[in-house]
Amino acid sequence: MKSLRNRATVPILLAAIAPPAFATEAGAPPAPAPAPAPAPAPAQAAGTLTFTPADFARFAPRNALDMLRVVPGFSIREAEVARGLGQASGNVLVNGQRLSSKSDDIFTQLSRIPAATVERIELVDAATLQIPGLSGLVANVIARTDRFSGQYRWEPQVRPHYAHPRWSSGEISVSGRRGRVQYTVSLVNDANRGAAGGPTVIRDASGREVERRHDVLTSDEDNPKLAARLVFDGPGSSVGNLNASIQKIWSHYDERSVRTRPPADMPWGGPDRRRSITVRNDTWNWELGGDYEFALGPGRLKLIGLNRESHEPYRQTVITTYADGSPTDGDRFAQVGDTAERIARAEYGWKMLGGDWQLAGEGAFNSLRNVAAVAALQGDGTFAEEPFPGGTGGVKEDRYDSSLSYSRPVSKKVTLQFVGGAEWSTLRQSGEGGLTRRFFRPKGSLSLAWKPDPHFDLSLRLRRRVGQLSFYDFLARRFLDNGNANSGNAELVPQQDWTLEMEANRNLGRWGSTKLRLIGRQVADYVTVVPVANGGESVGNVPRARVRILESNTTLQFEPIGWKGARLDIHLLYQHTRLKDPVTGRTITYSAITDKLLELDLRDDLPGTSWALGGSFSYSHNTLGYRVGEYGRDYEGPVFAGLYVENKDVMGLTVRLTADNLLNARRRWDRVVYAGSRNTAPILFTETRDQLIGPIFTLSVKGSL
Repeated sequence: MKSLRNRATVPILLAAIAPPAFATEAGAPPAPAPAPAPAPAPAQAAGTLTFTPADFARFAPRNALDMLRVVPGFSIREAEVARGLGQASGNVLVNGQRLSSKSDDIFTQLSRIPAATVERIELVDAATLQIPGLSGLVANVIARTDRFSGQYRWEPQVRPHYAHPRWSSGEISVSGRRGRVQYTVSLVNDANRGAAGGPTVIRDASGREVERRHDVLTSDEDNPKLAARLVFDGPGSSVGNLNASIQKIWSHYDERSVRTRPPADMPWGGPDRRRSITVRNDTWNWELGGDYEFALGPGRLKLIGLNRESHEPYRQTVITTYADGSPTDGDRFAQVGDTAERIARAEYGWKMLGGDWQLAGEGAFNSLRNVAAVAALQGDGTFAEEPFPGGTGGVKEDRYDSSLSYSRPVSKKVTLQFVGGAEWSTLRQSGEGGLTRRFFRPKGSLSLAWKPDPHFDLSLRLRRRVGQLSFYDFLARRFLDNGNANSGNAELVPQQDWTLEMEANRNLGRWGSTKLRLIGRQVADYVTVVPVANGGESVGNVPRARVRILESNTTLQFEPIGWKGARLDIHLLYQHTRLKDPVTGRTITYSAITDKLLELDLRDDLPGTSWALGGSFSYSHNTLGYRVGEYGRDYEGPVFAGLYVENKDVMGLTVRLTADNLLNARRRWDRVVYAGSRNTAPILFTETRDQLIGPIFTLSVKGSL
């Protein structure tokens, strides 16, 4: 059976090959699992599925993220972008708590927790927790640091076509304890080097080719972040957390285009030209947040505070030179935005009437100060500013939120959770067309969890949500590369929705597990691009929209058929969206979202060795993107594929070599541009872009301190 399994590995890997998502994340401690013994089955007690470090031995993880990524059937769901802090969201907790941070996503937080400090990972239905806002299956990572430990990661990457090599991507973090205080300090740079190149063809309304381009673009980003977290045990049962971070981001985009046109005496004719686009977005941000929880009266009080600021200069420059010596022309759009967010929140929880209660109140104060300008290239090579009404201004929102939640078991198999609340906000815009508006919005949720047996659970949640806005959308902006512009819109409001969610989880025993999520959403004031007076366009609101989502995560273990060490993870996503086109009045989909996705990840940890082979395959489909005067589909793929080989003990290091994009996914953009509005004007031209990305080779080295 062993020789048959090894012969089967290669063809299966060739059929299941992958993008860089899962393949660049797994890791290992210095010593590999020595034998092909099966991973022990997770413990099941009191409705909680518990995984211990022994369950992850064959994957040899370096940190909590490595461990959680291979929990069967579980997929990390990031916290929603919330107004203020709000209630908990996502599906991961650390020591039963969410962190009082908005700058770090859960992936970053988990990567800082060394695997040696993880005592267990518990999977539990959210409705049974005393944390309002969570739904479905939640992972609670229990970790404790009693001694100094650390880890590091280095991930250089090279591409044979167009891209600059990436040498600076990596991470180092240390954890430890001094008396009552646990600490974690990390320095992370998730650098990126993107690139593509190839032809673009422009055709007129009759389909005749009128311009051919060869474009080469590079996108380089470095975003080093220094972060620290302190967890301190106070008197009695009190506990506190303090989080701080500072980050600098260098984001540089360059595009060079050679454009050939017909002779000047023909339609669309003119001299050949070269166009360059440069975008510079070098920003910095910092955040300080913390919380303190202690016993008070019959319950516990938790006080939370957060302050963060960001300085965001942005500049886009387009310059065109002509082969016949015509004067060079060019344009520039630049803005400098300064954002701030300050939050104070209190949560008081107690037990009464057979259940858990929580009363919460929050004040959140957000602001944006922005200065924007446009300029045209002059004959002497300098840029002269031109009037740009609506680009400079400020936006402020003061918001107060309160909620009361109650959760209790209805029976031995059913748990209920109810959250009722509301928010009061004042939104002020300064600058051209400035307004002051006040809003009152109810919100909340009702959840039911049913667990008829240890291997199956079902949860339902109905909730009312209020979305978050980007304050930049209130102000005017130019997009010089595509010839588009947004007008300011002082009457923009956040979208709201009623959402019904169903999640079912089934434990398949030795075969693995599977999860199914169904979501229905009725949206009011959907945010998208809408027409405005004088033929312009802006980010605005559409009265109604609808969303239907089906998502599934399945893990299949092949040990029952004798293929020890092998597993297949399957992720499916389907989104059906509808709204009335604000331009034509016809029914369209949400603009430029991924509505279909299939991901297959196969990993084989070869028994008795420190080697692992893996790969995956993904297919994605994007909806059309809409503006008032154009529509099109901008995407990469649609199929990505790759293979990797990993050794979990190279002088104590985990080393992986990954080859991605082996099926030659391309960067494509197909768009139709009108002479005016899509509902009245004729087609001006069509654009077809087909650019080479090429293979991507990544070396990952992970170690422990």
